[in-house]
Amino acid sequence: MLIPFEDFEKLFSGAGIEVTKPQYEKFKRYAELLVETNRVMNLTAITDQEGIAEKHFLDSVLPLKLFNIPDSARLADIGSGAGFPGVPLAIVRPDIKLTLIDSLLKRVKFLNMLTAELEIPAVCIHSRVEDAGRGELRGSFDIAVARAVSRLVKLAPWCLPLVKSGGVFLALKGGDCAEEISEGEKAVKKAGGVIEDVIRYSLPRGDGRSLVVIRKRKS
Repeated sequence: MLIPFEDFEKLFSGAGIEVTKPQYEKFKRYAELLVETNRVMNLTAITDQEGIAEKHFLDSVLPLKLFNIPDSARLADIGSGAGFPGVPLAIVRPDIKLTLIDSLLKRVKFLNMLTAELEIPAVCIHSRVEDAGRGELRGSFDIAVARAVSRLVKLAPWCLPLVKSGGVFLALKGGDCAEEISEGEKAVKKAGGVIEDVIRYSLPRGDGRSLVVIRKRKS
């Protein structure tokens, strides 16, 4: 279900990320559970070994090379779906205190099963993204992340309330997101944030990506 360790290690080291054999074993089990569950539940369109390794696992952890996530940071993965990017981040950085939030109960059940199987001490919450920041989770996290959830104009008002003042929302986007950023700037400001940086990069096979770094200045 996943490319051999030697190829996986080479893929990650080429991006400047060290991966150990025990971590690889977790990624391998993750791939197995993803493909098995995907047969009965629509989790992903990418099920080939190379695609899972690059477009799910490496894509999820590349932000670690672009942004400094503090030790033992409280991190919320918004609209987590099949666990991307939160679970791969927690495999590589086990110090992260992970919370996974998704609106579909059957996906939350998958995330509970997945994190238990991989021995990742995550909290999995069934909630609509737009509701999560209105309750007890409001202002609870150092970092919120979202990958392939929605456009920034909607994401910013959903995600920034979850983050502490001074904390960061990291939006993982495609390579060409200039129009989306321009469209979302007012929503970011209204939600108390400022777009601090837009880091553009590529996956090994050339797919463009952008990491939009949004700092929360005020509640």
